[in-house]
Amino acid sequence: MKKKVLVDLSCTILHHGHVRLLKKASKLGKVVVALTVDKDIKKNKGYIPELKYNFRKEILLSLRYVNEVVPSKFRITNKFLKKNKVDILVRGSDYTNEKFDIKTIIYPRTKSISSSIIRKKSYKIFNESLK
Repeated sequence: MKKKVLVDLSCTILHHGHVRLLKKASKLGKVVVALTVDKDIKKNKGYIPELKYNFRKEILLSLRYVNEVVPSKFRITNKFLKKNKVDILVRGSDYTNEKFDIKTIIYPRTKSISSSIIRKKSYKIFNESLK
């Protein structure tokens, strides 16, 4: 039986760093994405996501590396992992301080990419186009 591998993401703007992380996770078992709900993105990151939860979920489910998407809060807890019967948690290296009761694998972030970087570049390009 394949292991259940959880990857927690906000995925406000999907990029190649997300895809690479999901690809690595898929080699470990069945990938379930814990996708941050809109209100928790607003609460923890301070902005309303460009794409609503249902659209982000639809995009993730179209990727061959993703088997399931479940709603989650911004912070994953041991209770959440147990409730969802997760065997392995996979995360990017921006989340190394938290400790969990299950096996956790941390992969390095993809250099020079994040949703925030894309958002800032887009904002700059948009503002320059108004000049």
